[in-house]
Amino acid sequence: MEKGSKIYVAGHRGLVGSAIVRNLKEKGYINIVGKTHSELDLKNQADVRKFFEEEKPEYVFLAAAKVGGINANNTAPADFIYENLEIQNNVIKAAFDFKVKKLLFLGSSCIYPKMCPQPIKEEYLLSGYLEPTNEAYALAKIAGLKMCQFFKRQYGANFISCMPTNLYGPNDNFDLNSSHVMPALIRKFHEAKVNNEPYVEVWGTGKPLREFLHVDDMADGCVFLMENYNGEEHVNIGTGREVTIKKLAEIIKEVVDFEGELRFNTEKPDGTPRKLLDVSKLEELGWKYKIELRNGIIDSYIWFKENNKKQ
Repeated sequence: MEKGSKIYVAGHRGLVGSAIVRNLKEKGYINIVGKTHSELDLKNQADVRKFFEEEKPEYVFLAAAKVGGINANNTAPADFIYENLEIQNNVIKAAFDFKVKKLLFLGSSCIYPKMCPQPIKEEYLLSGYLEPTNEAYALAKIAGLKMCQFFKRQYGANFISCMPTNLYGPNDNFDLNSSHVMPALIRKFHEAKVNNEPYVEVWGTGKPLREFLHVDDMADGCVFLMENYNGEEHVNIGTGREVTIKKLAEIIKEVVDFEGELRFNTEKPDGTPRKLLDVSKLEELGWKYKIELRNGIIDSYIWFKENNKKQ
């Protein structure tokens, strides 16, 4: 990519897209295009094609998606698979038809089988059953990365994919009904502290292991791949390090300075027991994460306090 190349970031106001925009600007890219949902509904094929025809972006980061945590995925699976397929299909096909030079599709580590060998290598895709609680979202993401792979295979389109691990950071979703575990716990501990509550409830047993990547690291990895990778196989983006949900809750408790106790609600689902990505492929290409977990949580909590209207 040239510094003046026209770059379209789909989903530029979300957690992932906004971080990619920040990273691109920091690296000196000056011609970045973004459209809000009200300006461009990516589920509308005609509108998407009109946008690509008029704007003629040269490079595309496909970060737009309908996302959510265990509760949201479990209760609205039809919405998750249908809306994500619509978004992907429209953007990828338009990118091909209007001769985009390169596209990066972002997936999620939930595409891998529930009981995958650890750490998870890219080649383990489609080697077993998916986690039922987010199967709909995972199937949509698998379809997206396969679509990029097949457009490259059949037509030579330079469409690549990456699979980030669990992300967190500025612009995260802190809604307790639809958020992932990290922002949900930050909000729970903050509100418990403000309201002088005696305890915070954490879903599940606290035993599952999770890997967390700060979204600014993820964005840096995405731009690195756009600049340096043209392979057909998708690439994992993560830290290669993991922590139990219990330990995560303890770190957040310390960062927020909440003095009450932790209570684990074992009636709630744990989700996948372990989900650690093998990031050796990306490291061999020359990229590695920089932001350590505690520092990243501090950064997220500062952002939450500055942007939360119910402090």
